[in-house]
Amino acid sequence: MTDGLINHTIKPRLGQDVRDLAERYLSGEFLKDIRPADFVVGEEEESDNRRYALAVKMIAERAPLRLVQGERIVGSATLREALEHRTPACPYPSTSHTTIGFGPVLDGGCRGLREKLRQRLEDASLDAARRELLECMETCLDAIGVWTKRHVAALEEAGGEQFRAAADCLRHVPENPPRSFREAVQSLWTLFCFQRLCGNWSGLGRLDEMLGPYLRRDLDAGTITLNEARDLLACFWIKGVEWKGAGGGGSGDAQFYQNVILGGVDRHGVEVANEVTYLVLDVVEETKISDFPVAVRVNAQTPERLWRRIAEAQKIGGGIVAIYNEEVAIRALVRFGYELGEARQFSNDGCWELIIQGKTAFSYIPFDMLAILQETLRQASFETFEELYAAFLAKLMDACVQQDRVAAEHFLNGRRHNQAEAVAPTPLLSMFVEGCVERARAYNDRGPRYSAVAMHAGGVPDTANSLLAIKKLVFEERLLTLPALLGILAKNWEGDEALRAQVTETLELYGNDNDEADAFAKMVYDDYVAIAAETSEVDGVLRPAGLSTFGRELAYAASRGATAFGKRAGELLATNFAPTPGTDRRGATAVVKSFCKVDFEKLPNGCPLELKLLPSDVKGEDGTAALVGLMKTFVQLGGVYLHIDVVDNRTLQDAQLHPELYQNLSVRISGWSSRFVTLDKRWQDLVINRTQQRL
Repeated sequence: MTDGLINHTIKPRLGQDVRDLAERYLSGEFLKDIRPADFVVGEEEESDNRRYALAVKMIAERAPLRLVQGERIVGSATLREALEHRTPACPYPSTSHTTIGFGPVLDGGCRGLREKLRQRLEDASLDAARRELLECMETCLDAIGVWTKRHVAALEEAGGEQFRAAADCLRHVPENPPRSFREAVQSLWTLFCFQRLCGNWSGLGRLDEMLGPYLRRDLDAGTITLNEARDLLACFWIKGVEWKGAGGGGSGDAQFYQNVILGGVDRHGVEVANEVTYLVLDVVEETKISDFPVAVRVNAQTPERLWRRIAEAQKIGGGIVAIYNEEVAIRALVRFGYELGEARQFSNDGCWELIIQGKTAFSYIPFDMLAILQETLRQASFETFEELYAAFLAKLMDACVQQDRVAAEHFLNGRRHNQAEAVAPTPLLSMFVEGCVERARAYNDRGPRYSAVAMHAGGVPDTANSLLAIKKLVFEERLLTLPALLGILAKNWEGDEALRAQVTETLELYGNDNDEADAFAKMVYDDYVAIAAETSEVDGVLRPAGLSTFGRELAYAASRGATAFGKRAGELLATNFAPTPGTDRRGATAVVKSFCKVDFEKLPNGCPLELKLLPSDVKGEDGTAALVGLMKTFVQLGGVYLHIDVVDNRTLQDAQLHPELYQNLSVRISGWSSRFVTLDKRWQDLVINRTQQRL
């Protein structure tokens, strides 16, 4: 039994055959077809790149094919190593945390990319290593053609109208530019799926910008209807579920970084939102498929129709649809140093961090700011709050300087920071990223136009709350001395329950639209971004600042002591830049107002706010209007990224007890959504622990 795989509360838009196909994929039926590669590249290959390219060639020639009756889009990632973030047939990890440039390859076809490689290889000045990389790219590009031709042969042998139509598409694409919307959808899936098959987990990026022009052309010509186009997009969407059930435990079974961006302006400032934008939201609402997390770029001119469709999709739960305030994001990127046209092309890295799609090699280095404060308190005594805070900032500066040293070694000679061994070779991925062919350098070797290693602070709300409590208890109200407070914290508040109750009941902390409390969050934030801004680039590597935990609050908990604002050692504290759970008591709008009191134009890598809302609060037209109003408030006040999960804690707790009843219940984790029952209990409790907000 399941919790209802398809959303039956709305009038169906998809054809029944497509709905049936979605049910099959969401049931996990096709996981049984995924198997380990039964082939391997020999160790005699003389270089990592050549060994990798040969593995890609073998994958194209030997990976099992899957054809499913009813599918309009074909191609599957059928090798188990790929879903384990490894490269089949060879001993290399694969690449994630990126969104590569599918658009240029889609529009120009593989033949356009092949010509680009051939022209580059004509350069007589290329050294042997760079020539080898380009030749390995050619081998990988040829492999896509081999895989495509295998599908054509299999489709022809299978027969049937739908399979013949798919074969007709694949005879032309992705080798050539698409001639129709159907060919464009099939071509994009083929390019994306082959990367997945080889283990690379890239985001898709701006799906409506890529596919919208093809649909508009066909609609104008009368060769397709919106209903037919919706079914095609649904078949694409359904394919993203093929790994369902492969995870389990940890952070869930849908964390494959295949994020989709909708809406917003193009590089010329023209609005992108088109028919594809709305059709994708239709598909999300009806299928409830969470495997492609969606972020819609919104701005002051976003039409009311789009706001409503976002809210209607959010109401189904699962945290599948989030929003970017693109005007703030673009200004932050321009302020950091990107040219305006580039900044307008932002996507994300497969979670929510801001990058320029198809042009960026990305990584990040997280750290726990609360741990720095607690270390500061342990190592010295302070006569004034200002002295304490100055010592904390000095340690924060030292941590950031050390990060800069590490970042200088990142993406250099195919190696990553703090690693003696080489990271994955990337000939397949690199040719989809601007700069790599031009420079004849790989994705992980400073080949892309931009290489970025972001600095990510966690625990900022907890740090601000701690500082507020210390200043009030010790330096203003003088209820106790700093050594006495530290002694209480060392005992984890044991024996001082009355004081702890007083602190937790009387202190109003960040997240309640309290100007005094929020000023501490703003102070810590401003000083962090100021320190980070002192080094925007180190040895050619960009250093954009961000704020995140991505669930690391689970790991951080073990080393954190009790806090001055009443939390015991080991408790789960704030996620990303959201309030510390249980301390935000005045509803969702108050949380939004607190969050938006900082200047996110100073934060070029971005930061999310997650909200968990009761389903009963968003019912009907009034609920839709309330959600729209909340999102508009977020944008008007200057927030940058918001994801909303509509789910009742009682449902989540019942799902822990009866997982068999909730197989498709999705929740937002951070940059991704996951089916709740595939999370381990620690991650499940993390989601439940978030404050259930009221609108």
